[in-house]
Amino acid sequence: MKKSLFFLSALIGLVFSLVSVVARAAGSDTGNLLQQPVQQPAPAAAKHIKTALAVGVSLDQQGRLWLAKVVNQRLLVSWSEDDGQHFSGPVTVNSVPENIGNDGENRPKIQVAHDGTVLVTWTQLLAEKYAGNIKFSRSTDSGRTFSEPIVLNDDGRVTSHRFDSLAIDGKGRVVVAWLDARDRDAAREKGEEFKGISLYSSQSSDNGAHFEPNRKIHQHTCECCRTALAWTSEGPIVLLRNIFDANTRDFAVVNLDKAEESARRVTHDEWQIDACPHNGGSLAVDGRDQLHLTWFTSGAAAQGQFYRRISRNRESQPMALGDADAQPDHAAVVAHGETVILTWRVMLTTGTSDYPVPLISDNKALIVWHTNNEGLRVLPVEKVINRSNHQTLFATQQ
Repeated sequence: MKKSLFFLSALIGLVFSLVSVVARAAGSDTGNLLQQPVQQPAPAAAKHIKTALAVGVSLDQQGRLWLAKVVNQRLLVSWSEDDGQHFSGPVTVNSVPENIGNDGENRPKIQVAHDGTVLVTWTQLLAEKYAGNIKFSRSTDSGRTFSEPIVLNDDGRVTSHRFDSLAIDGKGRVVVAWLDARDRDAAREKGEEFKGISLYSSQSSDNGAHFEPNRKIHQHTCECCRTALAWTSEGPIVLLRNIFDANTRDFAVVNLDKAEESARRVTHDEWQIDACPHNGGSLAVDGRDQLHLTWFTSGAAAQGQFYRRISRNRESQPMALGDADAQPDHAAVVAHGETVILTWRVMLTTGTSDYPVPLISDNKALIVWHTNNEGLRVLPVEKVINRSNHQTLFATQQ
């Protein structure tokens, strides 16, 4: 397989981000790869308005962009038919205000099923330190109204249930996974030691109308790094930062439909740290059922942001992303057919910003980026693909 490597750099406003598009495609004309960004101005400053930078976004079957954001302790959902130039009036999901997790590692999630059902999850932060609940709501009328939110974690404990991830299979199955401290708390009550916390999940077979009881998937995971979910032909796969040996915090994947199987270690960076990096990974599945993952590490064997592809038992060598001097981190990856998009953030900025979030569907690819100075920005990316030729194209934006 012949591979071609190209680089394209461009300045975006006053804030720097790094974007990489990986596509098996022909041709080397990257001049139009990155089109002009659509930018929603930042709202006028007001003491009574508190809008979180971390947002949840997704594309539906019609190519509409859906947005979930937190404003004044309420989760608001809206959608756009013109790639973010205009949005519908926001609809409130939770009528009762609550503290909602809204940082880059623990943002709201939103997905739209084939029948138009809109599904959202988020972490409700409780008054106790690190405590939270995993909340869920859905809309069956195209986002006009939402069901009364429910708590998915069913243990009844006031403890840590956080860092949820959401995935749907397009046929009515919904799966939510999160990090859960119930096993750790139970062990400590018995005077036993327990490394890290656990991964739990709950599933629905009717687009979220009903959920099954919680299932314990895996124990001894890192406490506060985001989880990531992607759907394969063998079921939903979760990527998480695991605790190996005494305190090695590398990444593993687990099939939620095969919880009896051991977690598969997919990075070997040997990051020995008795703390949480607060820097999770991202996972996607392409049209060939290959896994694409990206992660950050500061281990003895490797340091920086990396990408790798997994095809059954074959794993590509880790590929470093970006300029190490710019400290790239908090990357995200999406895939559709033969196309893969990676985004990440670098250290230079004139103000606070969310992590850039990539989206891809049949007919478009977008980068959504929310910054304090520029507001919500939507950058269309031309989909570069030619199924008759197998090359690899990398484009970076800074």
